Amino acid sequence: MPFCRVAAPKAVSVWQFDKPVRVVSQDFSREKRLLTPRHFKAVFDSPTGKVPGKNLLLLARNNDLDHPRLGLVIGKKSVKLSVERNRLKRLMRESFRQHQDDLVGWDIVIVARKGLGEVENPELIQHFGKLWKRLARSRPASAVKTETVGVDSSDA
Repeated sequence: MPFCRVAAPKAVSVWQFDKPVRVVSQDFSREKRLLTPRHFKAVFDSPTGKVPGKNLLLLARNNDLDHPRLGLVIGKKSVKLSVERNRLKRLMRESFRQHQDDLVGWDIVIVARKGLGEVENPELIQHFGKLWKRLARSRPASAVKTETVGVDSSDA
């Protein structure tokens, strides 16, 4: 008797009184990464959001997509040991994965600075949670400013 495996869709629990229903999958697939130098260059050349943090910098740019994308820049000069660089990358990706519902429409590049490798995991997780919230808060302010400018110029 042949065995047939059926792939069931992932269960998504959405509380009816939460934010509007916008379901972003919690994976970190290829489409959620900045892959080419051109994508990185676009964020570096014209970031619409900058969030400085302890030993790192978050640069962000609008991407007009229904999901955020992440790129990491962790050089050997800033974090010497590859073990530490890999640990940081894992923590950054996991934190991004958990908070990507709030970051829809951003291309984000995280630039590591000296001293980041010495920070312990719980402190980093907490720090990234704050950085994502600050970045998410910066979006509505910029959108409101552009709308008011457009309204003022059309009325004049």
